[in-house]
Amino acid sequence: MPDVKWTMKAREFLNCNCAYGCPCQFNAMPTHGFCQAVAGMEIESGHHGDTNLDGLRFVGIFSWPGAIHEGRGEAAVVIDERATEAQRGALLRILGGLDTEPGATIFQVFSTTLEKFHDPIFAPIEFKVDVDARTGRLHVNGVTDGHGEPIKNPVTGAEHQARIDLPHGFEYAIAEVGRGWSKVTGPIKFELADTHSHFADLHLTQSGIVH
Repeated sequence: MPDVKWTMKAREFLNCNCAYGCPCQFNAMPTHGFCQAVAGMEIESGHHGDTNLDGLRFVGIFSWPGAIHEGRGEAAVVIDERATEAQRGALLRILGGLDTEPGATIFQVFSTTLEKFHDPIFAPIEFKVDVDARTGRLHVNGVTDGHGEPIKNPVTGAEHQARIDLPHGFEYAIAEVGRGWSKVTGPIKFELADTHSHFADLHLTQSGIVH
């Protein structure tokens, strides 16, 4: 068991390069054979040991040349500039998969697939997500700019609602599925247009998802 206890209740907006639905949630290979993703989260309430994390935001940017489980990935993180030194250190430990049981969270799982981790960036993060409405907005000046919206019926234009339900997931239990657009300009560069997005409420601890 990890020595330091931590927990976070947060909301997430993620945009990746795959088709709507994200094949990796179904143990399938990525749509185009490789994976690129950018995710923003805002912590409603949380702590790492005695360090309070309420209200802080962070961004994860990822790229893998093949499927995630095949490794060789690289990642960059942006930490809310409002975070204190203690809060920055706590978030970097969580996002680096430390103080976490093996396989328990997306942070720990992803950490085992990365061979390059860029120096952390501390900057203002513009973030807004409405899980029920399936909308999201994420902007970090000079790093990433993106938004998400509902999938629309190609004939009627009506908003479509679909969910992914993962009772044994390590990122979320239920996510609303949408589509998104993102331009990532540094330190990893890629652009996504009308690809998979999801919007989710998260409750994570060092032992995994709290249902």
